[in-house]
Amino acid sequence: MSVITAFNGLFSEAGVVIKRVLDATDYRLITDQEIVADAAKLSGMSEGKIARAFQAKASVFNAFSHEKERAIAWLRLAMAHKLIDQDKLLFSGFVAHLPSVNIDHILKVCLISEMKDRLAVAERTEGYAEKHAAKLIHKDDEDRVMWVKNLKDTDDPWAGSLYDLVVPVGASGVEQSADLIVEQLANAAVQVTDASQAQVADFLLAAKVGTVLAGEGHNVLVSASGTAVTLTINKHVLMLERLERELSEIVSKVDGVESVETHVGKGFHQTDIYRKADFDIPSKVLLVDDEREFVQTLSERLMMRDMGSAVVYDGEAALNLMQEDEPEVMILDLKMPGIDGIEVLRRVKNDYPNIQVIILTGHGSEKDREICMELGAFAYLHKPVDIDVLSETLKAANEKVQSKG
Repeated sequence: MSVITAFNGLFSEAGVVIKRVLDATDYRLITDQEIVADAAKLSGMSEGKIARAFQAKASVFNAFSHEKERAIAWLRLAMAHKLIDQDKLLFSGFVAHLPSVNIDHILKVCLISEMKDRLAVAERTEGYAEKHAAKLIHKDDEDRVMWVKNLKDTDDPWAGSLYDLVVPVGASGVEQSADLIVEQLANAAVQVTDASQAQVADFLLAAKVGTVLAGEGHNVLVSASGTAVTLTINKHVLMLERLERELSEIVSKVDGVESVETHVGKGFHQTDIYRKADFDIPSKVLLVDDEREFVQTLSERLMMRDMGSAVVYDGEAALNLMQEDEPEVMILDLKMPGIDGIEVLRRVKNDYPNIQVIILTGHGSEKDREICMELGAFAYLHKPVDIDVLSETLKAANEKVQSKG
């Protein structure tokens, strides 16, 4: 049977339309949450880290950690397994854009309404005032724009070229919108064929390769045809032949791959430089220090060693950042205005026990050191610190983080 993927705008009555389709077809609903859970089981990443891939705002550490790209790779594999193993499925949400566009028996649907209709639905169903509803819609649309930009390289998530059927729910009504989708399931163009099943197999192989590459710190576009895999490099590379050779060696070992071809894509000549993630090196280090010149210089020196870091200048900013973008290692000063370093350490180890905290201070006493180590600090260092000593301490802290999974 054909598969349905349904992408939608917030407050476009997608849930009601989808329920009518499910009732009329006996299809099974697959949500973002189910694919996220499957991807987490496959990868060992937390569901929270996987789900953050749907958010427009990338982690401040992502240039080094490649966390979003890794999450997307595992989401693709989780969806590929669903497509291989089952039929009569309706995928609803962000995951609708994960499959290859080349799978013919997927009916690609977009459910969207005009803004006035979306605002009216928000007021009628949730009691939201127009201003609040508009804010929620804007935030959700922002996430969807960036998601589709990352996956399909277009700024318009509602573009007709992305779908077989764009349904204006507000204008058509819920019942007619559902009927349109059910009617299109009979279209010969979306029926399962040997060719379309082979396309799913190609998608599965490409997804497998994608996760293997992501696990090695690489981020390239992957496509497959039979046993042949094509890799497309879309960022500038200083030593292209070396990278191509490394990629080919990795991919050629994947079960089911018999040939590998690499080439550069349209983004290759842009200024963005290809960066391989090195998971043995700390990539999510938060520096917390009110001495701005010192901490900015320290951040630059760590980045020269390929360690990803972000900087905040007081304890309150550090605690606020961790609510939405949790680091793995923190370098923390003790003497800061407002919330001091000892209190930050206490709260961090209470709320985020897996974060490894390295105290780096120029004013701490022996009593301070004892308190910090009792609270769970990983190390206690004094300024000025030898950058090699700090680097080795960071690597040791990172090893402890990684060992806890």
